[in-house]
Amino acid sequence: MLSIFVMADLHLSLSADKPMDIFGGWNDYVQRIEKNWQKKISPEDTVVIPGDISWAMSLQDAREDMAFIHRLNGRKIIMKGNHDYWWNTVGKMEKFLAENGFDSIHILHNNHYEYEGTGICGTRGWINDTGAQADKKVLLREAGRLETSISSAEKAGLSPVVFLHYPPVFGSSCNYEILDVLVKHNIRWCFYGHIHGRGAEYAVNGERGGINYRLIASDFLQFDPLDITKIVQSDNLIKNTGNA
Repeated sequence: MLSIFVMADLHLSLSADKPMDIFGGWNDYVQRIEKNWQKKISPEDTVVIPGDISWAMSLQDAREDMAFIHRLNGRKIIMKGNHDYWWNTVGKMEKFLAENGFDSIHILHNNHYEYEGTGICGTRGWINDTGAQADKKVLLREAGRLETSISSAEKAGLSPVVFLHYPPVFGSSCNYEILDVLVKHNIRWCFYGHIHGRGAEYAVNGERGGINYRLIASDFLQFDPLDITKIVQSDNLIKNTGNA
């Protein structure tokens, strides 16, 4: 049986001067990621990485970090985070991955990927704590991308599971533009990153409004990818039997 894992916020800096080891709990995190990853994930498994992958400022600068990810076991599905400044157009990134032989890395952007009858869907997301019009615009755009991703999976006859970088709910705050899409499509599981350190105390880990949320930032997971195979299979079974 093939398995599916998730872990966001790798924050790799193999060719950038941005050491995460200065933060509490991040000591030797690259080595810990590699050890835990290779111990539990097989080459045939799938791993979703919802953003903040590399501190690089350009595609070329990200090569060493992408090479590290490519060497790890499994099919890797990557998404953009707020610190992925190297992120570019899908066309340019696909060309970069192909030219470097990184064929185990795939881009999730306005599309979906299949895993055992499940549609792997998602987008970066955004926050709008101040109610600024500029942030509202970005949120609407991200909600549109999420709608496109989920709809593409549904058209393919798949049961969507959503992965975001930003949390759609945090403490008592909600991003309703994103939530409206999740509710519209009866999404039962949403995995997100972005939240670190003490912020995890306010993160939603559990059911709220019929949606199950899980924080999967790398430091929160102790740099150990989370196996969500049983979650995804159970969700798919419930939807297919009409008991959602």
